[in-house]
Amino acid sequence: QFKFQIFPKCKSKCQAMRQVRHGSTKNEDFHSKYGTALLVGGAVSCVAVWAYVGTQTGLTWNVSPVGKVTPKPWREAEE
Repeated sequence: QFKFQIFPKCKSKCQAMRQVRHGSTKNEDFHSKYGTALLVGGAVSCVAVWAYVGTQTGLTWNVSPVGKVTPKPWREAEE
């Protein structure tokens, strides 16, 4: 217990954290009760926002030019 004699505030905070951790009255099956609904709701929201951004905002997307751009003919050095 020597290390806590040097830091009494740390000791009191650790004891308070221990009390909170052991004295929690949180419902333990929150994730089993609401987890699937939250996951589906988040996925639907994400898809809806990206669908709106992709179709309605008018952003110009950086499309790959592969196969669409032809190189210019090479100029030989003039001597």
